[in-house]
Amino acid sequence: MGDVLAGIHATWEFESDSVLIRFERGIRTPKLFQALGERRVPHAALASVTLTPGKRGTVVLHATPRPGADPLMEAASGQLKDGCDPYRLVLPAERETLAEYYADELRAMLLPEAKVPADRFLVTAPQAPLHFKAYDGKASFDGSQVAFRWFWTGASSAKWKAGDQTFHIQELNGVEWRSPDVFDGYLRLLLRGEGSDPAAAGSGTEPRRPAQADQDPAAVVFGLGYGPVHESLPFAAAVLGAARGGVGVPTTAAPVEAAAMPVASVASGTTAGRRDPADIAERIRHLGDLHEAGLVTDEEFSAKKAELLAEL
Repeated sequence: MGDVLAGIHATWEFESDSVLIRFERGIRTPKLFQALGERRVPHAALASVTLTPGKRGTVVLHATPRPGADPLMEAASGQLKDGCDPYRLVLPAERETLAEYYADELRAMLLPEAKVPADRFLVTAPQAPLHFKAYDGKASFDGSQVAFRWFWTGASSAKWKAGDQTFHIQELNGVEWRSPDVFDGYLRLLLRGEGSDPAAAGSGTEPRRPAQADQDPAAVVFGLGYGPVHESLPFAAAVLGAARGGVGVPTTAAPVEAAAMPVASVASGTTAGRRDPADIAERIRHLGDLHEAGLVTDEEFSAKKAELLAEL
């Protein structure tokens, strides 16, 4: 192939082994598309291709990825609205014949195992560094570790007690992303050895993870204007891609040595390095408010205050 099919908000370039999707930039283009920029999707990552009538005199060319092939779609887990699906190309109805031609060409390129879930990521995840503001903290990912820095205006007392969090990518098994378009959206990190239910993790004296994201130091919660899809979903996909080894690495790769670490040591306290004195002072004032309200014991207040002062 090698031809180009221009649609609304995106252009698909058909290559010998992949489809290069270039998203337009503009006020009408979904912000998620603008954040993604472009994506190269190997034919091996596709499960099916369809062409269906769209709204208001349009047709929709839709390439469905194989389960497990794209970290972005794995993180989204079916929560994206049709208008934000990067695998949908909307075209004017007069281009239906041309679109059908390319749909047939793509179908001919599908592998025999197209209906089988991929055992590794075949589409590259969004690249770090990435960051976004959640309701209760700032999340950042530099490619090797995820950091949560709590906001005193939104973080729960449980998160303040735990302190800012840093998670090395080797300690993570994946992410759980619940769209900010719903009431209780959040991003939760899944630690190695936990399984699919973090709240059920732990045995013996090992603490269980809180079921609610606003109480879990390994999660940030969204809210109105916080953690929008175009920021939090690429973030989740980047972390997921790195945690699973990136493109070409089996998603069931054996855990590294760090996986044997208990949850308590994974969710280590504050990030290393010197901090802004004004920020430390503000955190101590907030800690004092919690102490006065009876939410923090005398021992917890003294220990946390000493920990904050040590960062100066």
